[in-house]
Amino acid sequence: MTSVSYAWLADENVPVPAFRVLVDAGWDIKHIGIENGGLPDTGVMQMAIDENRLLITFDGDHGTLVFKDGYRPLGIIYFRLDAYSPDYPGHLLIQLLADNWQFYRYITVVEDAVIRQRAIPI
Repeated sequence: MTSVSYAWLADENVPVPAFRVLVDAGWDIKHIGIENGGLPDTGVMQMAIDENRLLITFDGDHGTLVFKDGYRPLGIIYFRLDAYSPDYPGHLLIQLLADNWQFYRYITVVEDAVIRQRAIPI
């Protein structure tokens, strides 16, 4: 699947410049901070599920919602980056898709030196 095949949801902790990079690239993406600021993690997760969107976040609590509380989103991309420019996560995500990374039904943890994936239980 390409980026345009997916619908995306950026958590409010995703820098707006990174979100704008994805919007400018033609992605179907919403940003919680712009449209629903202050929504709790459970609300963000439920929105991603209800709208069939892959979740982009900098918050590790979403993994707990999947593996402990039973939420089943389409996928989660969890960034754990140290120092980066505000637009970098957007450019990095575009590059990961160009490199054929698959995010559907995975929690993908993107760190500076490694990318790990774990399947979301069905």
